[in-house]
Amino acid sequence: MATKDSFYIRFDWAAKRLLRDKANFAILEGFLSALLGERVTILEILESESNRLNPYDKYNVVDIKARNHRGEVIIIEVQNLYEMDFVKRILYGASKAVVEQVSSGDPYGVIHKVYSIAIVYFDLGSGGDDYVFRGHTNLVGMHSRKELIVSESDRKGYITDTYDIFPEYFVLKVNNFDKIATTPLEEWMDYLKRGYISPSTQDSGLIRAQKVLDREAMTDAERYEYDRYLIAKRSQQDSMEKERAEGRAEGMAQGLSQGIAQGITQGRLQSAKMMIDGGLPRQQVIDLLHLTPDETAML
Repeated sequence: MATKDSFYIRFDWAAKRLLRDKANFAILEGFLSALLGERVTILEILESESNRLNPYDKYNVVDIKARNHRGEVIIIEVQNLYEMDFVKRILYGASKAVVEQVSSGDPYGVIHKVYSIAIVYFDLGSGGDDYVFRGHTNLVGMHSRKELIVSESDRKGYITDTYDIFPEYFVLKVNNFDKIATTPLEEWMDYLKRGYISPSTQDSGLIRAQKVLDREAMTDAERYEYDRYLIAKRSQQDSMEKERAEGRAEGMAQGLSQGIAQGITQGRLQSAKMMIDGGLPRQQVIDLLHLTPDETAML
């Protein structure tokens, strides 16, 4: 039974295991509905090389296919480890979802809109203190700055009422969320970050999650596997933080070395200019101070 201190299994672990069961799709549907502001229905968990059930999988990616009431395709992607080409991989995932909708000989009209939703637990650029970022493609005139609107006749055959067919991207920066949850989306962010679900939540997905994602309801084997998963995640996080710290330290050392070198150069040039201003021949000063060609060029 949920209490005021109830915490639940991490979403990234649950999505790769418990939420793959069709009986638990309601949890994922609740999350998508809160984010997109409309009712969505899960179709399937996409099976791919990146969707392995390895609890120590470096990339820890889960792809889920859903549809909204307009028949648009939605792809949700869970990723909680740093990756150098992460943004490019988001693009790849969305592009792959578009291409896979079309079989050989099919008209392009069968393509539905794709939403790419990335849940990240690591630092991904700047952008202030917001925790949900949304982006999409618009075609805008270079001179008029007006958006290109396709004619009514050209829109025939498309599922959408408007020419809103390009992929749309969401990035949820979980660690940026730091407020008291008062909306369904905020409640989901609170769960994604802390594993906490309020006993008074009215969100259907979170209500279902309280029943399915209770750690106390796990078998001994499941709890053992989950605890090992958390340990592995902490180890991976520590390694990543160590690499970043070493990178920062190396950068500071390089910066200090460069600063010292620049200071020495500036001092030599200042001395050279003073000697030249005092009447010594320029070439004699260069020879006395053993100035390099680059330093000489700066006199």
